[in-house]
Amino acid sequence: MSTTTSRCLWLLERCKNMKQLKQVHGQAITCGLGENHYTLSRLLAFCSQPHHHGTLFYGLKILQHSKQPSNCLYNTMIKACLLRDELNMSFQLYKQMLENNMYPDNYTLPYVLKACAYTQSFRLGEVVHGCCVKLGFVFDRFVGNSLMVMYSLFGKIGDARHVFDEMPRHCVVSWTVLISGYAKVGDVEVARLVFDEAPVKDRGVWGAMISGYVQNNCFKEGLQMFRLMQLTDIVPDEAMFVSVLGACAHLGALEIGVWVHKLVDEIKLKCSVRLGTALMDMYCKCGKLDVAEKVFDEMSERDTICWNVMISGLAIHGEGVRALRLFSEMEMTEIQPDDVTFIAVFTACSHSGMEHEGLRLFNKMCDEYDINPKTEHYICIVDLLGRAGLFSEAKDIIERMPDSCNPKEVAVAWRSLLSACQSYKQIELAQMAAERLMELENDSGVYVLMSNLYSSTDDVDSLQRTRKLMKTRGLDKVPGCSSIEIVGVVDEFVAGEKMNHRIEEIHAVLENLNRQLD
Repeated sequence: MSTTTSRCLWLLERCKNMKQLKQVHGQAITCGLGENHYTLSRLLAFCSQPHHHGTLFYGLKILQHSKQPSNCLYNTMIKACLLRDELNMSFQLYKQMLENNMYPDNYTLPYVLKACAYTQSFRLGEVVHGCCVKLGFVFDRFVGNSLMVMYSLFGKIGDARHVFDEMPRHCVVSWTVLISGYAKVGDVEVARLVFDEAPVKDRGVWGAMISGYVQNNCFKEGLQMFRLMQLTDIVPDEAMFVSVLGACAHLGALEIGVWVHKLVDEIKLKCSVRLGTALMDMYCKCGKLDVAEKVFDEMSERDTICWNVMISGLAIHGEGVRALRLFSEMEMTEIQPDDVTFIAVFTACSHSGMEHEGLRLFNKMCDEYDINPKTEHYICIVDLLGRAGLFSEAKDIIERMPDSCNPKEVAVAWRSLLSACQSYKQIELAQMAAERLMELENDSGVYVLMSNLYSSTDDVDSLQRTRKLMKTRGLDKVPGCSSIEIVGVVDEFVAGEKMNHRIEEIHAVLENLNRQLD
């Protein structure tokens, strides 16, 4: 190899920007390396990196002018298009390979299958699957796992299982994908069976099962699974902590949440934006606003979700003024509020009796931030106006809701107005709202609200008529449910049920309290 050639390749490895790359590319051509596969692969590797803006088109040009492009070159550019969300270009390059009588390999096919999954192209995915079968790659672990991921994302867990069963050997990734696939469709029982069958359980397998439980609202089971993992030598990662903190937040399990936070500190895991947001959410939902604010203040980076969680946490605890102050701080940063931010802001106004400020911010959302109101925004404004006793305005907002809104979501708005009418004993408007609700859904909630309203106004006839109508239509009141954490153990109680193993002791204590109150 000549000195000039060696220097050219040396410079190619040290390119920092597009200008330098073009200069070295020109030198490579003059040195006779224009069609050298190694040189071309290094050029395309540079162009494929996501942080090198504007280089994808240049890489495609290099590939286009290559006289004998290899699989490696095509794979590099297909992957680059995938990383840049140029999914149609990924398909075009794959099509070019086939037209050039080239055979995709076990690197090409996983990239194309991912593109099929991201574009929700189920039929195209099946065609690529057929190509995998013809080329004998269906038994390859990389291709098999990619097929399973694709079918899982489509919700076709039966097809994913079929691919899994056909694979001669399974790696931990195969088991992880299958567990996640079953969890995605809500079948956590089968996911657990697959987990139990897995011969090797690494961090990914445990994480898939823990997150699967949490995603399906099986929060206690998720925490129990995390406890089981503590008996192994596996160190939790960020994704596991986020799942477990989410479970703690939903259960209000503060003690466990604090223990998890200490564990994060013990293993010296860096508090990323995602992990910090999960900690804040847990503390907010467990009523520890001061600790949530401390976590928020200590975060070196913040994204929109992070701000939303803190604003929402202040809002739901009645700290409306502080929530709006934090929103103002957010506006002064480079981070743009989104539709979720304004839901939190409207909630803050609603819980703090700031109806006029809420309406002002609603108009600001539409006019300044150009955010089209969603059903959730209308519901928040209805709740805001209803709490303030502005029933006519609340009714007008509901009638302004677009026809494209889901009937169930419109029902939530009418139920919010009905609840406000109950508080203010507005019988006529409540009856009108109840009629609209009955048209939209067949639910016991509306009858319960009307019964409570008639009871509070001593309208015995209407109360009896409502209860009779409820019985005639076969509607039962949905029982209330609550949970409490004591010494790290969460107990759930459902009205009317006596499933708790200490229910007799609990009743004895309650009776003792009643006697003392009498």
